[in-house]
Formats: sequence, C-alpha cells, structure tokens
Amino acid sequence: MEIFDAIKTRHSVRSYLNKPIPEQVVSQLQAEIDACNHEGGLQIQLITNEPKAFDGMMAHYGKFSGVQNYIALIGKKGGDLEEKLGYYGERIALKAQMLGLNTCWVALTFSKAITKKSCSINQGEKLVCVLSLGYGATQGVSHSSKPMESLCSVNGNMPEWFKQGMDAAMLAPTATNQQKFLITYVGDEAVLAKSLGGFYSKVDLGIVKYHFEAGAKSHSFSWR
Repeated sequence: MEIFDAIKTRHSVRSYLNKPIPEQVVSQLQAEIDACNHEGGLQIQLITNEPKAFDGMMAHYGKFSGVQNYIALIGKKGGDLEEKLGYYGERIALKAQMLGLNTCWVALTFSKAITKKSCSINQGEKLVCVLSLGYGATQGVSHSSKPMESLCSVNGNMPEWFKQGMDAAMLAPTATNQQKFLITYVGDEAVLAKSLGGFYSKVDLGIVKYHFEAGAKSHSFSWR
C-alpha cells in the first residue's frame, strides 16, 4: 500500500477484534516509532496487550470497545509539542494502516492515569493523547469535508502539487471533524499552515501538515 492509498482508506475505528498483533508487525511499527522519536525528539511509546486504559466509563462513553493496544503520544513540554505529536502521530497511524491495522485519535475518552502507569514519562515530559490500535471490527467510515476553497488560499493559479497536497490535507482526521485550518500558498514555493483555533487544533495542524506533505509527494517546498 502506498502512502496516499493509506490516507484514502484510513478511517477512525473505535471497536476492535480480540486478535493479537503478530510480532513481525509490532516490530515494523516499533521501527517507525523509533524513527519518529529520533527525528522529532519525542518519546512516543507502543503499549500492547493492555486493556485497562480503555475499560472505564470514559471509554464506553466514547464508544470504544476491544481496545488492547495503543500508542501513547509523549514528548517534552513546549509550545510546539502538540503540533509535533500530531505530525509524527499521523505518520505512525498511516504506517499502521499500511501494515493492515486500524487506529483512532483519542484525546479524552481513555484513562490517562492508567496509561501513565504503562508508559515511561520523564520529568518535563507530557502525555498529550493516544492512538488506539488493533484489527478493527470494521474499517470505519469516511466523513464529509469542507470545500477546498474554504480550507486554502492561493493568489493566482493553484500549482498542481499544491492541489495534490490539499487533496490529502482534506482527508486528515481532525477533532470532531472541525477542519479548523487554513493552508496558504504564499509564492516562491512557500506554504503557510495556520490553526484557526478550537479543540486540539494544534494536534490537528500537525496531522494536516503531514498529509499535505504526503500529497505533495517529492515536490520541494518550504513551510513558513
């Protein structure tokens, strides 16, 4: 599966089968997590065979069931932490999709207390959110998107690579499907991505930026 295929087929999944993840798949996913931690200076951790974080009232309220594995998104406290975790967390989520797994971004409807006991969180670090992980009971469903023209701004003609980036950005998961972002082509191969506020919008911005880069493929541009 290519990256854009993963973007198109990945949907949020909240109900999982009682099916263990093979060690070979765990190893490949861990390698991707290790690479993201190295590049981003993060402490993202894979937790397997641990059902308690999704066994409380909050998880049931969020309609989660059968969750026994998750990815804890952790890093050093700082103004850019949430955006970085969104960026690298989505990279990991799409790798999981390419490995035949399903995921869902989870901000509130899990037990942070139990998750923290299952992780290693050093002084000065913060657990922001998690990705549920496993073999989904379904593959999830797609959600409607705002029109492209309301999510981006371009002076003049839109370059084809920018449109391809926007096609991928429009498929990015955002909290409650709010899509509160604006991507602007400012010229000279430079792009500005801006959060418009809202619930977990900084995490969303990181997710959107990773999607945009994946859609624009190897085109050389810079973020402003």
